[in-house]
Amino acid sequence: MDRCIVLVDAGYLLGAAASLLAGEPSRSRITVDHAALIQGLRERAECETQQPLLRIYWFDGAPDRVPQPEHRRLRVMPRVTVRLGALTRSDGRWAQKGVDAAMHAELTELARNRACSDVVLVTGDGDLLPGMMAAKEHGVAVHLWAVQAADGDYNQSEDLVAEADERRVLDRVWITRAVRAKEFGGVCAPPPAPRPEIAAILSAPLPESSLGTAERAPERPQHVPAAPSRNGSEGDRLPAPKGVPTPKDLATMRAPATQTVQPASATLRWSSDKGWVDRPGVVAESPDAAAMPTLAQLTTAEQRWADREEDITTVGGDPYEVGQVFARRWVERLTDRSHLQKLSGMYPRIPHRIDGELLRYAARFGLLAHKDDQIDEHDRYAIRAGFWREIDVRTATERAPAGE
Repeated sequence: MDRCIVLVDAGYLLGAAASLLAGEPSRSRITVDHAALIQGLRERAECETQQPLLRIYWFDGAPDRVPQPEHRRLRVMPRVTVRLGALTRSDGRWAQKGVDAAMHAELTELARNRACSDVVLVTGDGDLLPGMMAAKEHGVAVHLWAVQAADGDYNQSEDLVAEADERRVLDRVWITRAVRAKEFGGVCAPPPAPRPEIAAILSAPLPESSLGTAERAPERPQHVPAAPSRNGSEGDRLPAPKGVPTPKDLATMRAPATQTVQPASATLRWSSDKGWVDRPGVVAESPDAAAMPTLAQLTTAEQRWADREEDITTVGGDPYEVGQVFARRWVERLTDRSHLQKLSGMYPRIPHRIDGELLRYAARFGLLAHKDDQIDEHDRYAIRAGFWREIDVRTATERAPAGE
């Protein structure tokens, strides 16, 4: 059959791209425009094989073979089929299991059934050598593509290179059309200035009386949480005492020199994004917070279907982006606009019902820790930072006409 098929080992392609652009093979160090990457693969395959594309097979690993955000985006693209192997953690490192076996099975089956005349393999794994040899025996031309190695050497099995009918290198220029290294160490937005009152509370030492005689607070604590900011993601990291202070500890502790002693009657409660909020005399959630409508209450059946379609096709699944999308939908569907101003005044604490709904929504995007029902703390931080950033933008937009 005169057509071509592309088999992509995503672990190799994106890991090698990360090494080339960011200096290490961690895929968390790069951002990928998957639509541009798929289009680039298709155009290049058709150009080099002189055959129309039948399909691109994308092989990747995922925890418990559960599709991640990128996999959901890819599998709804035209001419793309996603095949998932397992992603397991061993000695602190993630490793793919079953991906090479799935590629081998697909390659041999396609060749045996004469589904194509040319196969493009984007991989470096020598385990695919038997599959490549079998495909050639069935009359299929095998094109092997490599990602330019960061050190200028091969990053593929030499046996695989020797057996291929054609070999091409995807160089830095080609790779950077769809892949780029992350800036700010992977943070989605520039670090904003933290709110001073939150920073003061987080940086204040525990009173001596709250520590046991066998253990005192060190001069330079090891754990450094970040002060929240409503303008973006986490702010400058500030020292914090060893261990987690209780509300009672914080209510009686002495703040820095610029602050006064917290009154013993103060009620300090955890905010939804790790800051402490002084709410004297308030024990339960305020009536305004309790009356806030959830996104589910504001969403019709038609909108729910459209939301799901958007989640699958356009929402990338980055924690910061997830928070923004959730907040955008909530604001746009509000019928009582006073709720927006009330919510803005509750910073940094998201009302409990909305916060829970936000985290459940984020869990759809594969943000749950592996084999755990909790979202990583760093991801929670980014989700809520994205939520507050969008609330800030929407609040400012609604205030603008009145201020002109």
